[in-house]
Amino acid sequence: MRANDEHVPLTRLALPIAAMMAVVAASNVLVQYPVQMFGLQEVLTWGAFSYPVAFLVNDLTNRRFGPAVTRRVVYVGFALAVALSVWLATSRIALASGTAFLVGQLLDIGVFNRLRRLAWWRAPLAGSLLGSALDTVVFFSLAFAGDPSMSDPVAYGLFATSVTVPLWVGLAFFDFLVKLSCALLALVPYGAVMGWLRPWQPAAASR
Repeated sequence: MRANDEHVPLTRLALPIAAMMAVVAASNVLVQYPVQMFGLQEVLTWGAFSYPVAFLVNDLTNRRFGPAVTRRVVYVGFALAVALSVWLATSRIALASGTAFLVGQLLDIGVFNRLRRLAWWRAPLAGSLLGSALDTVVFFSLAFAGDPSMSDPVAYGLFATSVTVPLWVGLAFFDFLVKLSCALLALVPYGAVMGWLRPWQPAAASR
């Protein structure tokens, strides 16, 4: 793999690839378990809290190695995560997750790269929010639309009125709200490491 037209050793990419795979595989298991506390079982799954870490990994990899190498990290992480998820979760969830992961992460890479020269927080925040929105729509539509166990009508109070939607739609909406919050929180670790996480310079790294 190359960054700045120079070879990037695979050992340098092992950590982001492993992190991508672990986050997606864990999220595919956790998304099957509603949060059984505070009446959130019809609102939220545990997968909403683990998956946003993938966008942090993506943005840090992009800052370090650039978009071309990051796309390859996403492709490898995607393939490994889908293979592992077929074993850990259902084949439908594995396919939905893999598709959503791929399109969401690639969108994040594109947005991040276009905004990377602006204020330090704009690129990771915008990329994570847009990527999360696309990822949420694709994943929940492919994974749960038409599934009788996830399609019971649920009423949600909205100001002075009530909105009734299938369970999976409500879960998708609140899942995205959690991802939005996590995107904001992820700016803390991103900002903490960006000072020493410089763009890859093979010549300097070899000295």
